[in-house]
Amino acid sequence: MATKPMDIASVVKQTRKAQGLTQAELAGAANTGLRFIIDLEAGKPTCQIGKVLHIVNMLGISIELKQP
Repeated sequence: MATKPMDIASVVKQTRKAQGLTQAELAGAANTGLRFIIDLEAGKPTCQIGKVLHIVNMLGISIELKQP
């Protein structure tokens, strides 16, 4: 099953909240805009992959890629 933007959004949001971070705090720590964090957590499909991976790594989330 393919991962959808909303799947990533949900994990990012849950992890951020579990770590006690606000969206603004995460944006500041990641040196990105608040709007980007809001869009990412909303599952916006056009978020830049590099920034998404940066946020995921900052939160300690791992992503597993498997070849078909």
